[in-house]
Amino acid sequence: MTTAHDLAALAAAPGTDPAPDQGDLSLVLAGAELLDLADVRAVVLGADRITPVVPPHDVDPMLLEAASEITREPPYETVESWLWRRGAGLAARYGAAVEPAEPYGPPRSHRRPFRRPRPVVSPVVVRHGVDRLRAGDPVFVGLAAAAGMAEAPADVFGGLADDETAVLAAIHQAITQLAAERQRRSAQQGAFDAIWQTP
Repeated sequence: MTTAHDLAALAAAPGTDPAPDQGDLSLVLAGAELLDLADVRAVVLGADRITPVVPPHDVDPMLLEAASEITREPPYETVESWLWRRGAGLAARYGAAVEPAEPYGPPRSHRRPFRRPRPVVSPVVVRHGVDRLRAGDPVFVGLAAAAGMAEAPADVFGGLADDETAVLAAIHQAITQLAAERQRRSAQQGAFDAIWQTP
């Protein structure tokens, strides 16, 4: 299981309430992929740039896909740019990836047969993510906290290597930007609604 798969399974767990925002989770998953690629030495993270090394072998298909999307021409891509580009719709894709072929849990409601707020995952798959969270893995806890699935530690970047700190900081910055964009759109919608409510 990759870090992104563990996070996606944790997000889909029945006890995760409220479910993390899909936009925030997508950014976190893109960052998790980047850290996993660094772990297998497929990329080097330095000076805010993602430098490709050697394409990985024998890794998860989603991680292999992520590796294939790494920019391989100088000046290379920034971590922030990667988060936005790779993260687009990534939460939904990982949600489908962790969902088993045979569903677990109660069947869908006949009243809303097409509504499914989150995938239903195997407890075994969820357990892997829960165990990593309980073990206090600083990278995993930091990523989960950024997605709103765990308490943020007092020292968010404590115990992290420089590249891990850079990725987590970029994730927090991107999530802040996304929140500001949501707020701006909400304000615009509120102003639009007020026009129609004015007598």
